[in-house]
Amino acid sequence: MTALLQAINLSRRFGGVQAVSELTFTVNQGEILGLIGPNGAGKSTVFNLLNGVIAPDTGQIIFDGKDITGLPPYTVARHGIARAHQIMQPLLGLSVLENCMVGACFGRENMNLADAREAAREVAQSVGLGDRINALAGSLTTAGKKRLEMARALSAHPKLLLLDEVLAGLNPTEIEHMIETIRGIRKGGITILMIEHVMRAIMSLSDRIVVINLGKRLAEGTPREIAENPEVITAYLGDSKLLATAEEGAP
Repeated sequence: MTALLQAINLSRRFGGVQAVSELTFTVNQGEILGLIGPNGAGKSTVFNLLNGVIAPDTGQIIFDGKDITGLPPYTVARHGIARAHQIMQPLLGLSVLENCMVGACFGRENMNLADAREAAREVAQSVGLGDRINALAGSLTTAGKKRLEMARALSAHPKLLLLDEVLAGLNPTEIEHMIETIRGIRKGGITILMIEHVMRAIMSLSDRIVVINLGKRLAEGTPREIAENPEVITAYLGDSKLLATAEEGAP
């Protein structure tokens, strides 16, 4: 398989805390890669490193054959990486359409307003917000705002989409709908790297999973391999009930 993104020996320290330590992994073109680990494992720091919010102390990030290590977020977005944040950040006074247009204008293709409007309409429809396109972002439900966060990222026409706990706070029905939406995004040709604590979802969606703990890679493999890994069970899954949940979702 062709590597779209390579994180090579990434490290980042905050004061006395080593948040990420010599972390190496690859995201292949067209796959869904899950990134899991206990709270405080360094997952969000990894995302912040990848999309340029912070720079690594050491290490290298290669994306689509180019070294993007330490580039600022707006430049990373131009290269083709977009992120849907765990804590939704909609522009509350703007409509769904206008929020998505922002993503299109500042994304990989640097669209003009006319093209951005058309792209925004298509993306809003694809994530289930077509009937809310003129509604103010602030009027959406939690599930709606999650979809808008994802739609704004998708409007940037990324090659790689970073999904940061997009299922958090959703009820079971909303989770099922979001899982199908994520599958549709991958079918559309976008590679996905996702952080998620809903084990059934991450196990059913991911082609491979990387587990990190204390900033280091603990394990990597297929969902079933991860579900059966004793070190992962001890560090993260924790008990047989959670393991069973993970195994139910594993392909």
